[in-house]
Amino acid sequence: MSVILKVSPLAPKNFPDMYPISGVRFATVNAGIKSGNGEDVTLIVLEAETVVAGLFTKSMTRSAPVIDCQNKIGMEIKNNGAAIIINAGNANAFTGRQGEIAVHEIIAALSKRVEVPVERIFSSSTGVIGEPLEYEKIINVLDYLVDSVHEAKIEDAARAIMTTDTFPKGSSVELGDEGSKIKISGIAKGSGMIAPNMGTMLVYIFTDALIDKSELQSIITDLNEETFSCITVDSDTSTSDTLLVSATGKSGVKVNKRNLEFREGLRKVMLDLAHQVVCDGEGASKFIQVCVTGAIDQKEAKLHAMSIANSPLVKTAVAGEDPNWGRIVMALGKSGASADRDKLSIRFGEILVAEDGWVSPTYKEADGATYMKRQRLNLNVDLGLGTGQATVWTCDLTQTYIQINADYRS
Repeated sequence: MSVILKVSPLAPKNFPDMYPISGVRFATVNAGIKSGNGEDVTLIVLEAETVVAGLFTKSMTRSAPVIDCQNKIGMEIKNNGAAIIINAGNANAFTGRQGEIAVHEIIAALSKRVEVPVERIFSSSTGVIGEPLEYEKIINVLDYLVDSVHEAKIEDAARAIMTTDTFPKGSSVELGDEGSKIKISGIAKGSGMIAPNMGTMLVYIFTDALIDKSELQSIITDLNEETFSCITVDSDTSTSDTLLVSATGKSGVKVNKRNLEFREGLRKVMLDLAHQVVCDGEGASKFIQVCVTGAIDQKEAKLHAMSIANSPLVKTAVAGEDPNWGRIVMALGKSGASADRDKLSIRFGEILVAEDGWVSPTYKEADGATYMKRQRLNLNVDLGLGTGQATVWTCDLTQTYIQINADYRS
């Protein structure tokens, strides 16, 4: 796996200040799974009465840890706490029966050490596909991890789950008034192979809100559709995509899916993390927002938006700062959704580029070229057919992306 030395130019200046979540503790260690000297195994321990909801990749070749999580997430058993164990450097995907054994052995060993039922232990793996996971290395560091957990180590966890990421990703909010405050904090890992039917590669969000599991599951299912499922880096869906959201209830403040402030707070964290994943797209130098309005319905608007966002021709034009709006026309035409040449319009930000089936008479190529030099771009399309609209986010496609992925296994 390539060692990435240059931090994305789109990275935030610092890892954010994170609100600690009562009932959540973290520990990390270098177990030798990932090449280099960085920490690569993370343990998250969740206290009793924590509820865990989740969403996962829809890949038909999903990893052994994902399959195990999917089998457990809907279980209703006595809540004696929970734990999440994560390794970076090996995806444990397409590893056959050996991959299943690795998950079973790690979880069984951890269950004894944290005194949590195996049904309440969730695992994730990210990295190279098709290589057996040396799970004994993880089992050998479990005692250290269990002895080291602390609620202040969330940034360590954000760093330990990285692979080709160039910066750790975190987001945190506090809601409510004095005496009824709720905190939400989350971390994410994601850089390439991001074109979710679900979300990014690995995301873990924690809150001290008191909420029923079914209500939490309903909220994240809804919010995912406007956050993680609206980003793409390279149109490829990971075998490992996992979103786990844990609510400890320690604040004592009860919420449900109709609580607008809680929904908005959780949406803010999810969207912030989703945008950070795009900003750390492999080789990314520009952040692109694609907004489509005037479609027949929302579904068709998203088809158009994703067609633009996933187009290598659009993305390379952005990388080269070329105002090649014809490539947007191409992407609209191939999306499979409805479009009428004579009704649609295209804008770079507020600059009207094309309308009425032709280049706008007010458009100047120099204005488009100047706009494309920006680090953050808005590509706007109105189809003039209806009220459907969708917004998605992506990054450009650069030579660095090729360099990273041409020798990922070496």
